[in-house]
Amino acid sequence: MKKIKTFLVLSACMLVMNSCIDFEELEKNENKPAQVPPSLVLNGIENDMYEAPWSLGHRQNQFWCCNYNYYGTNEYWSNASFASFQSLRNIQKMESEAKRTGAPDINPYSALGKFFRAYFFVRMTQQMGDVPMTEALKGLENPTPVYDSQKEIYQQVLVWLEEANADLKKLDTENDLTLAGDFYLGNDLGQWRKAVNTFALRVLISLSEQNDDADLNVEDRFASIVNNPSEYPVMIAPKDNMQYIYNGTTNLYPTNPGNRGFDKGRYNMAQTYVKALTDLHDPRVYVTCNPAESKIAGGVDPADFAAYVGAPSGENLADMTVKAGNGEYSFANQLRYYGTTKGPEPGVLISYHELCFNIAEGINRGWVPGKTAADAEIYYKAGIAASMLFYDLKDGASVTITEPDEDAPLKTVTVSVTDYLAQPSVEYSGNNATGLSQILTQKYISLFQQSGFEAYFNYRRTGIPAFHSGPGTGNNSTIPKRWLYPTTEKNVNLDNLNDAVSSQFGAEGDNLNSELWLNQD
Repeated sequence: MKKIKTFLVLSACMLVMNSCIDFEELEKNENKPAQVPPSLVLNGIENDMYEAPWSLGHRQNQFWCCNYNYYGTNEYWSNASFASFQSLRNIQKMESEAKRTGAPDINPYSALGKFFRAYFFVRMTQQMGDVPMTEALKGLENPTPVYDSQKEIYQQVLVWLEEANADLKKLDTENDLTLAGDFYLGNDLGQWRKAVNTFALRVLISLSEQNDDADLNVEDRFASIVNNPSEYPVMIAPKDNMQYIYNGTTNLYPTNPGNRGFDKGRYNMAQTYVKALTDLHDPRVYVTCNPAESKIAGGVDPADFAAYVGAPSGENLADMTVKAGNGEYSFANQLRYYGTTKGPEPGVLISYHELCFNIAEGINRGWVPGKTAADAEIYYKAGIAASMLFYDLKDGASVTITEPDEDAPLKTVTVSVTDYLAQPSVEYSGNNATGLSQILTQKYISLFQQSGFEAYFNYRRTGIPAFHSGPGTGNNSTIPKRWLYPTTEKNVNLDNLNDAVSSQFGAEGDNLNSELWLNQD
């Protein structure tokens, strides 16, 4: 009986104690910080922006191919992802943490937040079309946001980029607020301002099929940036590139000595890229590619552009496997791309050379009053020279062509960029269709293994260069025009998804081959 009384007393005490416990306190995870420096969140956002060289996306840019179906194919995508919304939530967190630490409304993190929003929304809308924006990121307050139209998204993107430029100007010239955690541009707000405006020109060029839309005012916006460098500074040299540097220890170049033995025979170069180079007798082919083994065995001079052969991306994969095994195709330059953990070059997101081609294209299209074909030619040649310099190619530079397997020297060639530019096929033809094709071809070449899907987006917009299709690319031998919406969206936001699909594509539905508003003429 005494034991029972003792137990009842203890139980009553425990009930009293439990009634005083704050269950919200119990729910807290002491191992998970509730607050973090905004610089740490910025670091994560920048990592989310990164798109690696030698990825599946670059197969779909038709820079290289997989010839071994156990490890992959050359087929195009199906579903996209709304993963960027997590990055967008992190942008909100970065901004709130900056305010928590005492930053004013306009601060380096809020200014970059506008740029990051523009960057991630452009990435998503270029893939799928309409996406939730205005009602998005409200959590349980609105778990089923409506979709904004692609036009509305671009209108807002252009506003964000304008505001980011203005905020960065104010921060860079009027106060001493600093940025931390930035590994792309070294926390330099002036450099970030150049990146913002350079990206704005990319966005405006992507709207070339909608340049007559009065609400977007594409041509005037483009001309304002080009003609007002003090108000809209842009990149002026390759040193301004926004790029990811590989340190060879904690972050390795995607192709490196550790995977050479596994990968060197499974991936070969694509015809679209290699032919763009060899048709123009472009020395960049010596740097990025090895000559095809069968050509060398057949007595073809390794400096002869005929020695470099890419596989058609649409080729039946079984046929590609056999031909690659027979040495009929060029592989990536083994010594260059598998020779070091640091890699031969950074991973570029936004570049000076792309900027040059975008400005040249805008002038070619007549978007910049007062600029002539001579001005377009200056930017066109500057873009080529910058791309060549990216590979250490300039007048008098020597390139050693190596044998693919042993990296044994085959021949050394001396490069003349001046002679390259003087070729009739390369010399700018003027502000006409031929000149535009030259600009777009050179832009494609310069984007090799860089800037995510930008090469594909430009092909989809212009058709230049022509992409190869066939059974190997899937989708009934047709290059897709967009990605499908994520399947998860059908489970959580079906009604709004259906409305967005219907308003964009009608009876076609959520289809890989439907034309986005962005590219409708």
